[in-house]
Amino acid sequence: MFSIDRDYITQVLTELVRIDSRNPSLTESAPGEVKIAEYIAAKLREIGLEIQVQEIDKKHPNVIGILKGSGGGKSLMLNGHMDSVGVEGMDDPFGAKIVNGRLYGRGSQDMKGSLASMIGAAKALAEADINIKGDLIIAAVGDEEYASLGTEHVLKEYSADAAIVTEPTDMKLCRAHRGFIWYRVQTTGRAAHGSRYDVGIDANMHMGRFLAELERLERETRERAPHSLTGPPSLHASLLKGGTEVSVYAAKSELHIERRTLPGEIEADITAELQEIIDELAAEDASFRATVEAYLERPALETGEGTEIVGITETAMTKHLGSIQEHIGVPFWTDAALTAEAGIETILLGPKGDGLHSAEEWVGLDSVYDLAEVLAETATSYCS
Repeated sequence: MFSIDRDYITQVLTELVRIDSRNPSLTESAPGEVKIAEYIAAKLREIGLEIQVQEIDKKHPNVIGILKGSGGGKSLMLNGHMDSVGVEGMDDPFGAKIVNGRLYGRGSQDMKGSLASMIGAAKALAEADINIKGDLIIAAVGDEEYASLGTEHVLKEYSADAAIVTEPTDMKLCRAHRGFIWYRVQTTGRAAHGSRYDVGIDANMHMGRFLAELERLERETRERAPHSLTGPPSLHASLLKGGTEVSVYAAKSELHIERRTLPGEIEADITAELQEIIDELAAEDASFRATVEAYLERPALETGEGTEIVGITETAMTKHLGSIQEHIGVPFWTDAALTAEAGIETILLGPKGDGLHSAEEWVGLDSVYDLAEVLAETATSYCS
């Protein structure tokens, strides 16, 4: 049997929150993840794990710790990100103050509580007289909040049979989430002096026509049959820019669209819907010219209810939390889609809390301990 050291986990979490690991891609002059990576590497090394520090760039490292199995078993990866968002509006973002069982501070729930649970679970298994056959891989990754460079970099060198991405889920087993596609739409007009209505073609006016049709498509999209766990697909107009001067007809107008996708939706089909709007507007007005381009796509996640990692984790949760656990989906995107796309059976499970990306973020300490228990139990069974 293993034993979770709650005092140790509290200490680790406190020290993690006190380290400023804001992502420099989001906040100018932020330090990045170098210091927190050094701390995590030292903790995992003390436990006895094999350590590799991957340098993505000078401010974005990954830390990989491996608790080696005896051989012949399945491997499990626990994934959590080290970077955090900005601290605008926060009174004491790195104070790690504990009040009524809640630890406050930037990154406490998203997701240093999870990192502390991962480290605590690894420590419990390393110190216990338990023979796991497969490897337990601890992946503390950088740059999740901006471009997911960390997990992408890990997957170039490491794989596993299953993964648990420990994003906060309020201790509910999550096996599905939406993906997204970013689109760029450009309308083309003809620049002319503001007085020359007979020459100018207004790209902004043309974009307005496109937006009116996009609003209709947005309503229709939300009314489609929802996914049982993630809800319906959605889209919104994110960024809009057009024109150069007040007294000049706009030659170009550019719109960015984010389309949130369900498992099973195909980029080509969604692009065709946007192209259809363009084609219909061009058929009505020969001067209407526009293009649409998908420039970033992140896949949705859906892990089957009957997969082994789902069943083993559910059993571990029932054992340690005392009740049968419901399965959920979430509307946002996570790195879990990347591990799943790499052929790794993946679920999400993380602690309770509130205030992600807001002025008051906290994580519930009891749920951090519970998560460590469940992760250790799952690893014991899955890697045996």
